[in-house]
Amino acid sequence: MPDKRKVLVFGTFDGLHLGHLNFLRQARKQGDYLIAVIARDNNVKKIKGHWPKQNEKLRRQNMQKIKMVNQVILGEKNYKNRSKIIQKIKPQTICLGYDQPVLRLKNKQIKIIRLRPYKKEKYKSSILRNLAKEG
Repeated sequence: MPDKRKVLVFGTFDGLHLGHLNFLRQARKQGDYLIAVIARDNNVKKIKGHWPKQNEKLRRQNMQKIKMVNQVILGEKNYKNRSKIIQKIKPQTICLGYDQPVLRLKNKQIKIIRLRPYKKEKYKSSILRNLAKEG
């Protein structure tokens, strides 16, 4: 795949929604081959403070059904080891969601792009979860 521009995204993708699809669409426009890294269940718990509604296997299967995504892999057991996946895949671009932490890389050849939110006040997963608790 030397002539294809690889784009890498990271995410939980727990209960795919319009915001996820918008994120993936924006990322796909940055290259020819989109690779999604699905967060491991234990990492979701560490980062977000709760377990995902869907386990990592189901979240991976759901993501594999999305045609604009070319490859779906599970993340490292330790989320702080993202560099291993990045070194293995060698993407030209990494796309981050508007709410994802800054990613600093030693390899300055990799372009990092922060994508636009999709109606963040209305569709952010944490907002939806809080509304469900209130209602």
